[in-house]
Amino acid sequence: MGLNSQSSDDPSFDFAALLEESFEQLEEVSRGDLLTGTVLAVDDYGIIVDVGLKRDGVVPRHEADSLGDEFSYKVGDTITVMVVNTEDREGNLIVSIQQARASRDWDRARRQMERGDLHCARVIDSNRGGLIVPYGELRGFVPASHIVGLPRGLDEQERIEALQTFIGRELEMKIIEVNSRRRRLVLSQRLAQREAREEAKKRLLDELKVGDVVMGTVSSLRDFGAFVDLGGADGLIHVSELAWHRVNHPSEIVKPGDQIQTYILQLDHEQQRIGLSLKRLLPNPWEEIARDHGLGDLVDGTVSRVVSFGAFVELDNGIEALLHISEISEPPPQRVEDVLNPGDHVVARIINLEPRRQRMGLSIKGLTDADRERYYRRKREQESRGEDDDPLAEEPVAEADAI
Repeated sequence: MGLNSQSSDDPSFDFAALLEESFEQLEEVSRGDLLTGTVLAVDDYGIIVDVGLKRDGVVPRHEADSLGDEFSYKVGDTITVMVVNTEDREGNLIVSIQQARASRDWDRARRQMERGDLHCARVIDSNRGGLIVPYGELRGFVPASHIVGLPRGLDEQERIEALQTFIGRELEMKIIEVNSRRRRLVLSQRLAQREAREEAKKRLLDELKVGDVVMGTVSSLRDFGAFVDLGGADGLIHVSELAWHRVNHPSEIVKPGDQIQTYILQLDHEQQRIGLSLKRLLPNPWEEIARDHGLGDLVDGTVSRVVSFGAFVELDNGIEALLHISEISEPPPQRVEDVLNPGDHVVARIINLEPRRQRMGLSIKGLTDADRERYYRRKREQESRGEDDDPLAEEPVAEADAI
């Protein structure tokens, strides 16, 4: 019988033409093609769609039922379908509405990722590795490492329980991977938050100016300083800007959650950094020193630390002055530790004073017990009268001429 009931002797019989037509029919569509057509019928077989080919497309009944009332179709509606099987056992062209929708969602997700737009969705499920969020007909995955607020150091069961608490929450995320072949749609809440904070920081940098005083909340502490949330963006108070005196760790001054006023010390638009200060809002002890003391005056303080070249002495107002090893005794000691240790109280003479550079040099070389007795006596007298001037500032001291 062949491909046609016509006899090969019939002059109108063209075997090559029929063969070509047969190949055209086989190659007219491919699996994965998107076709737009018109609904011809909705019956027990499913949805019959005229897609402009020699054969109509069929959306199987089970898929039509799964679409639900929200996606009900009637004769004459225009719809887009995807080819899932060019020919089933009965010769039908099987198409899918759901897969067509998913295909459009893959394209939409890819374009959204390229633009860098954020996606907002409510978490619908979780598994051991992260969260599941909807994206049209697709399901996106948010890995645990890209979730904000998930505690670290949890064991597997604790992590699973913590992830379940996110179900029902609405998250703002950034798409970081779109791979329709592997059916991978990956999103990140952490990157979305980072970009949001960077945008907030740009706005703050444009709005703020050096010298402004703003309120903020201490968000975290590091050995080198404290980070302060200024309203969506963090600024850094370096440990040297927390107080006028030496601070070993920021926790000595502030703790996370503290509401504090900060001084805008530096704005770096290029690096998007905001430098803050606490001490600039406090009285400057160096100005007090410059006002109340001069070269040759005696002061007292406590040794705060010992180094190879001398010792640092912390005065009552918190500033540190250097007592060089050469100014401890004559001759100088071999090791500072042989003479002074942290916690020792000393009376010393000011031999160098540079308030603008925040430097002060001290000397105990040549001081006698009588000098110290006289210093403490005058200090006690002044304290009893409520005076703050240096006990020996008004009296010339003979040793000063020798320094």
